[in-house]
Amino acid sequence: MSDKRVPEVIILPCSGIGKAFGSVGREAAYVVTEELRPGQARTLCLSLLTLGDEEAKRRVRRQPTIAIDGCPKTCARINIEQAGAEPAATFRVFDVFRKHKELKARGVSDIGEAGEKMARILAEEIAQKVDELQGKESERDA
Repeated sequence: MSDKRVPEVIILPCSGIGKAFGSVGREAAYVVTEELRPGQARTLCLSLLTLGDEEAKRRVRRQPTIAIDGCPKTCARINIEQAGAEPAATFRVFDVFRKHKELKARGVSDIGEAGEKMARILAEEIAQKVDELQGKESERDA
């Protein structure tokens, strides 16, 4: 058994400025990093990659990075690729909405109860991927 520490997984949510699905994606990232997998995953600000921050680019090249995209422009995924890395996984908020059309985010600044439920569903999917990337059995499956 290796005692090499598995690196934290980076969760890179889209900025989603002015988009309710972007707000849902950011909320999902916070649920993963603060509640479901604290110490195992952390967020990285998309604007750091967009602005070409060298440390942010190094981090996404060294650590497994999950993109959360709120719209078809896939800015999170594209910025990871432009930094010289491949996303370990890409999640789209719209895919969750497509499966749960009864959940409609209220708005950008207040996603409401339905938006929070959508974020929680997405966060649980992302947490499972974090487990997979770290070679762990999902807590849900344990």
